[in-house]
Amino acid sequence: MATGFVRLFEFGAAAKLLLLLRWLPQRLALPTAELAGIACGSVVSKWRDVAESNLKRALPELDSAARRRVRLGVYRNLGRVALALAKLPAWSERTILQHVDFSGLENFRAAEAKGSGVLLLTGHLGNWELGALAHGAVVGPISVMVRPIANPLVDRIVEARRSAHGNRVIAKRNSAREVLKALSAGGTVGILADQNTLPEDAVFVKFFGMPAAAHKGFAQLALRSGAAVVPAFARWDAASRRHVVEYAPEIEIVRSGVPERDIEVNTQRFQSVLEEQVRANPDQWLWIHRRWKTQPATKSV
Repeated sequence: MATGFVRLFEFGAAAKLLLLLRWLPQRLALPTAELAGIACGSVVSKWRDVAESNLKRALPELDSAARRRVRLGVYRNLGRVALALAKLPAWSERTILQHVDFSGLENFRAAEAKGSGVLLLTGHLGNWELGALAHGAVVGPISVMVRPIANPLVDRIVEARRSAHGNRVIAKRNSAREVLKALSAGGTVGILADQNTLPEDAVFVKFFGMPAAAHKGFAQLALRSGAAVVPAFARWDAASRRHVVEYAPEIEIVRSGVPERDIEVNTQRFQSVLEEQVRANPDQWLWIHRRWKTQPATKSV
């Protein structure tokens, strides 16, 4: 009973917030969304605790005041992510271009022209929802692989928005076949590759100098499909108060002929790209996620 009530409450709050942000003028919606993010961050103590722990371990040079500034930036960023879900599904290509800049699009077009599909390497940095929706509206529809939200009611309204502009949602569970099918047709698939994963699915890499479990599936898909891997992020530019969807040059895939080694080497290369982006934009990454939760098993003596 309690779980059902909580789910209904979360659904109602999410639906009302998205509706409010959709109809507010952008000049009012943006600060409202950022304040909503800060308000959520102040209420959910678990977010603060996890972020503090992660920041102390990954960026030990930051003092408590600096860590607090990063946390507040994370909460504001979450508000902007919600704003993208509220606004972009209804925005035209022209309206999106009034609010979003694109950089390095030639890197994506060069990879796309190879004809073997494109894997967009991205993470929970900047506005990942905006990046997918803006790409769909301006560049072309893509498939996005996502982990369903725990609350199925909230997941339903979010998935409906993620599917705007011709985009397609692929559930993470049992997704390999669907991803390979899309890539074989020359399509583009965006994958968030920065989260912790279970030991059986993991390759352990160095992330901020610490062991971290990265899902081996991204490297497996790249190796099996022959698709080009292009890093892509929707970064918030505070100076211009605009988002910039950035595409980096294609990452060359290492192929030694030894499958396990190739998965490990390429996964580390992908995670190093993600780390570089996080270091450059620490207040736009999801520090509230327990990125280092899964650790390698210790060998008994």
